[in-house]
Amino acid sequence: MDDAQRWSQAITELGATRDATAALADLRRRYAEPQRRYHTIGHVRSVLTSTQWLHDCGERVDDPGELAAAAWFHDAVYQPGAADNEARSASLAAAVLAGLGVAEQHRRHVVDLVLATADHAAEANDAAVLVDADLGILAAPAPVYVAYAAAVRAEYAFLPAPRFDAGRAQFITGMLSRPRIFTTATAVQRWEAKARRNLSAELRRLRGATGGSG
Repeated sequence: MDDAQRWSQAITELGATRDATAALADLRRRYAEPQRRYHTIGHVRSVLTSTQWLHDCGERVDDPGELAAAAWFHDAVYQPGAADNEARSASLAAAVLAGLGVAEQHRRHVVDLVLATADHAAEANDAAVLVDADLGILAAPAPVYVAYAAAVRAEYAFLPAPRFDAGRAQFITGMLSRPRIFTTATAVQRWEAKARRNLSAELRRLRGATGGSG
């Protein structure tokens, strides 16, 4: 299924009453912005694929259309280092979906799902599936993970290495300090150990680069 088909399916499931072609074009433009190296349309495709895989593995999804729409919008606004990317992405989702004639209840749920990706924490169901899919890259094969980490570094090229490394290390230690990185049973079983290995390896690299012993 290509991008247009995936988008059309999600919007149709949400009950949109207006043509959504222009909205997809705008999302594609956003995900192709020059500051992006990891948070691109490729990431959206990966999240969509992973949400479907988690659902196929038996994870509960209450509304596939809302979940897919949230995957499309969750990084639609992205400026590296900004604290309000998810909030602005959620606002954009609400406005675009309203313009497409999507009912308020669906819009609210999509907004809530997008906002759940801000701190990568969710309790259950659609939000848990989305957040786990968003974090799925952490459990990728080691070379893919290294490429992901390099892409994130490229997005923050404006930061000097010591400052970036400190912030990245803080993110990693926060993830590793969680009792579980993932929420769904499937992701915990299939991804948890791999993610912890990848994150720990990156943290060692960062500390080696800065001469830290911590």
